[in-house]
Amino acid sequence: MKRLMISFLLWPAVALAHHGVAGVGATALEGPGSPVESASSAVLPAGKTLAYAKLDHAKFKTYDPDPANPESDYANYWMVGLGHGFTPWFSAYLFAPYHEKIDEPGGLDSKGWADVSVMGQIGFKYDGGFKLVPAHESLDDMEDWHFTVFFGSTLPTGNANHRLADGTIDPGKAHGFGKPALSLGVTATKQLARDLTFNLEASAIRFREYRYDDGQTMKFGTEYRLNLGLAQRLHTIPDSRFRIDGVLEAQYLQLGRDIENGAPAEATGGRMLYLMPGLRLYKDDMSFAFGFKKAVWTRLNESADQQGAEGKEKYRLIFSASYLF
Repeated sequence: MKRLMISFLLWPAVALAHHGVAGVGATALEGPGSPVESASSAVLPAGKTLAYAKLDHAKFKTYDPDPANPESDYANYWMVGLGHGFTPWFSAYLFAPYHEKIDEPGGLDSKGWADVSVMGQIGFKYDGGFKLVPAHESLDDMEDWHFTVFFGSTLPTGNANHRLADGTIDPGKAHGFGKPALSLGVTATKQLARDLTFNLEASAIRFREYRYDDGQTMKFGTEYRLNLGLAQRLHTIPDSRFRIDGVLEAQYLQLGRDIENGAPAEATGGRMLYLMPGLRLYKDDMSFAFGFKKAVWTRLNESADQQGAEGKEKYRLIFSASYLF
C-alpha cells in the first residue's frame, strides 16, 4: 500500500447559505479533490489550524427602470473563519460573516457584521465497515468512501434590530437572526478514478421566530440543500507542491416560505438549481478557489415579486482562500 508522501493538507470550503450561514468541507493536495463551495468529507489534521476567507458576490437582475423604485443591485457576503483539528476525526470551526446588501441609487443599503457561527464536523469512512477517520491514511485508503456529519449554530452576535437609513427594520437586511439558527448536514466523497472525485452534500438550516424592536415577528423559512460535485485534477507539480483542479457543482436549494407576524409571507421561498464551474488551486499550505454560479432552473413561489431573492441573480462569483498551519 502506497504511503502518503506528504501530509494530508485540508482546506475547508465554506458555503454561504441563503442568509449567510456557514457550512464546512475540505480537500487535500494529495488525494481526493474538493468542490469550490459545497461541504466535502474530509476533516482537518489533528493539531492543525486553518485560517479562511471567502467572498460571495451576488449581482441581481433588475426589472423596473423607474429610479423612484430602486431595486436590489448586489450583495457581498464576506466570511472569515478559523478551524482546528482536535482529533483525526473531529474538527471545529468558528466563522464571522460580514454582509453588504446594496440597492440601486436611492435605496436602503445595509452593511455590517452578522451572527457568528460555530460548527463541528465528524469524519468517518467505509472500509469493510464504518469507522472513524484514522490518524494516517494512504493514497489507496483515500479511495474508500468517506463521510462526514456536520452540525452547528449561529450565535446572536449581530444586530438583529439594525435600522436602515429611514429608521425602519427590515429583517431581510438585519445583521442577525436574533436567535440561534441550527444547521445539520451530511457529506459523502469518493474518488471515482485517481484524478476524478465525486462529492455530495445534503444539509438543512432551521431558523426560529424572533420579535424585533418594532413589534414585528419573523421566522425565516427552512433551507434545504442537495449539492453534487465533480473535481478533476488538471495539473500537478509535486516538487512545487502545486495542483489545479477543475470543478463542476450542481446545487439544488429549497427555501421554505417565511412566516411574518404569524402568517405566511408573500414573495418568499421556492426552489432553484444552480450550476457552478470553477477552479481550485493549491500551493504549499495555501488553497484558492474560484467559481461562477448561475441559476439554470427556478420555481419560486411568487417569482414576479421576488426581485433580489435567491434564483433572481444574474450571477454569483465565489472566491475563497485558506491557509493551514
